Amino acid sequence: MNFSKLLNISIEAAIAAGDKIMKIYNSDNFQISLKSDNSPLTIADKVSNETIKEFLKKTPYPILSEEEKEINFNIRKKWKILWIVDPIDGTKEFIKKNDEFTVNIALINNSVPVIGVVYAPATDEFYFSSKLHGSYKTDSKQIKKFYSKLPSLINNSILLPIVNERNEYIIVVSRSHLSDKTNDFIKEKRELKNNIKLISKGSSLKICLIAEGLADCYPRLGPTMEWDTAAGHCVCKYAGYELIDLKTNKEIKYNRFDLRNNSFLIENKLKG
Repeated sequence: MNFSKLLNISIEAAIAAGDKIMKIYNSDNFQISLKSDNSPLTIADKVSNETIKEFLKKTPYPILSEEEKEINFNIRKKWKILWIVDPIDGTKEFIKKNDEFTVNIALINNSVPVIGVVYAPATDEFYFSSKLHGSYKTDSKQIKKFYSKLPSLINNSILLPIVNERNEYIIVVSRSHLSDKTNDFIKEKRELKNNIKLISKGSSLKICLIAEGLADCYPRLGPTMEWDTAAGHCVCKYAGYELIDLKTNKEIKYNRFDLRNNSFLIENKLKG
């Protein structure tokens, strides 16, 4: 597996998708419809999906995307290596125009994320990672300056995690999916710790805050799907943090029969 080549392709795919997403975002013509589960879908989701596929088709690996998720497990179980894509993670945030949505692209090898990119085009925050290279944060300007020059891009990016000394214990929670179980978790933490601070974020940016070292804990005690977490998990994993499935007490695995994740927790164990 050529990690550098595959990481370059995924980075370029995310940037191209982000550019097209922002044209729609700034036009206010979202063409919103509802999927079978009543979650929203916009024209930007579709455009992003098609754009990403054009890049990833240059590789020999199949694609599992949120917008094309009805692939029988009898087919998927033969995929030892595959891409998992969320063309827009945080479509509700996109529609609200609060800028907290991302493009998520991950490469999975034997159920483990080995390449991941998370791009928030509205705020121009770009996270990229691989098992070989580690995890970094940059922006689109740097990426376009060093297209296909990964060593130069790495040298001009921020290595994660960023050391951040602070007194607060920061818990990051979902802006749109704050459950009663999460509130109970926070209450229990408050009984154990002083100076707890909450940050609300949309999309996989919550996971990336942990990878940066800007938050200490992200409890997700409710449903998510594999494409919601795979790319962020990769960024977090190679920054030194584990995304733990609270049912198995092990790291989440991917390309399972059931694509719905169990509740999970990411925590800085030094401050846990």
